[in-house]
Amino acid sequence: MTLLSRRSLLAGSASLAAALGLNLSALTALAQDGSKTLRLPLLRASGNLDPQRYVGIFAVQDMVFDPLVQYGPGGAIEPGLAESWEVTPDDTSITFRLRPGVTFTDGAVWDATSMTWNLERWLPKEDYRWLQVANNFKSIEVIDPMTVALHFTKPTPTALTELSYVRPVRFLSPNAVDGEGIYNAPVGTGPWMVEKEGPEGTDLVPNPGYWGPKPEIDRVSLVVIPDGMSRISSIIGGEIDAIGGKFIAPISPQEATTLTNNGITVVTQTGTDTMILGFNPRIDLFRDIRVREAFNLLIDRDGIAQVVMKGYAKATMNLYPEVIPHSGTRHAVPARDVERAKALLEEAGWTGEGTRSKDGKLLDVDLVISEDAVAGSRALGEVLQAGFMEAGIGLSLRNVDHAARHGDIPEFKYDLSLFVTNGAPYDPYNTIGLMFLSTVVPGTDGKIYEDVALDPLILAALGAAEADRPAAFQAVSDWLHDNWAIAPLFHGDRIWAHGDRIKSFAIPATEYEMPLKTLSL
Repeated sequence: MTLLSRRSLLAGSASLAAALGLNLSALTALAQDGSKTLRLPLLRASGNLDPQRYVGIFAVQDMVFDPLVQYGPGGAIEPGLAESWEVTPDDTSITFRLRPGVTFTDGAVWDATSMTWNLERWLPKEDYRWLQVANNFKSIEVIDPMTVALHFTKPTPTALTELSYVRPVRFLSPNAVDGEGIYNAPVGTGPWMVEKEGPEGTDLVPNPGYWGPKPEIDRVSLVVIPDGMSRISSIIGGEIDAIGGKFIAPISPQEATTLTNNGITVVTQTGTDTMILGFNPRIDLFRDIRVREAFNLLIDRDGIAQVVMKGYAKATMNLYPEVIPHSGTRHAVPARDVERAKALLEEAGWTGEGTRSKDGKLLDVDLVISEDAVAGSRALGEVLQAGFMEAGIGLSLRNVDHAARHGDIPEFKYDLSLFVTNGAPYDPYNTIGLMFLSTVVPGTDGKIYEDVALDPLILAALGAAEADRPAAFQAVSDWLHDNWAIAPLFHGDRIWAHGDRIKSFAIPATEYEMPLKTLSL
């Protein structure tokens, strides 16, 4: 990528702003008036913020609506609207003692009644069965006005982690719906209140009655800037204060390099997800372990991490990065070994000069790429294409849009595809439960791999008692590694950048929240 000068970037900012309808002059005025307004970009408008709908921007919902329990660094579960809790030894019930003295911003009281009303909006419904707390839901027991127990039909060790998610489990004021129970206002108990929301952005102000630490910022102004180059130009020009977050305003490794070269502070942290090259498990080619091993050995993972990802990634052979609980021991990243890969393909019956063949069929495969769904997939695909060619494998890149990918992948209409694990707070449970377990119908993200021999290990991990979880998840990791079932590539860094107005900054625990807890101007 050609690095741009500060002057050309600022010129680009003005023209892009005009094209996108952005009011950067207003943002510049904010930068100059010394106010404690934090200015951040969004990929798109916040949208419908109903916490039981899969529509709004996660991070904005997180600012407004509190969880029962909070997901902390490394997966630690911390108090939220529940001050404390007790889990039965068999993981079939949790009793929550609710935090006293909490109100929604419209004055409604947080108690067992409002908690139950919220849970009944989604827990019994079919659309939420992807969560074990919903799939295993038995009943809600109100013990007293500030004590509630959730009961499950079977052990549900995932429950506390799932109850930290942003949606559908956050809590809305019972008054924030119309006469038919339809959501009509973003009213929560969280540290922020929506003051103004529209297609250009969202303004939030502190909740004066918030039960936790009060924000040190007077206002958060979220401006919609869908174009990546315009976001880069805006932070270099001082119109916005920070950029980052995969689902907020992502920064690519190339953009991070540009920002660093223009004097902007770039902050990184090991990511919570993994980029994986997945084999279609339903075609004969990839049922052969020798073929899967050969494909793995043709990948230069360190080269990809350093060149394609500009050093903002760590090569891996593991399903999960170490920051995910129960991610297992680290498997060694194999050196690229073309000769060994060729020998394995020969053993499997794929022979000949040029593109190999077997029984008259050429070893031609396609790799589904989609910049909409997996950013950087074209560059990554081109590197893999060149590497596979050396061993006589023909790899074609089939570029599709986001919608087409979400149609093809669940129906296994591909040979190879790039997948990204769910990351925190969803893992270690969700990826293996939804994208590996063969008895689960593929969702829009598809299946990374499936094998009935793996299913018992996954079910054991999902249902393991706390003391048994490390060994149970290790068994899943070892099976995937020993069977060359997948081709993990790298753990991409989480990247944020900020300007000089920000004094303290820390990347939050997940990609679904703003970095506001320790931030000051």
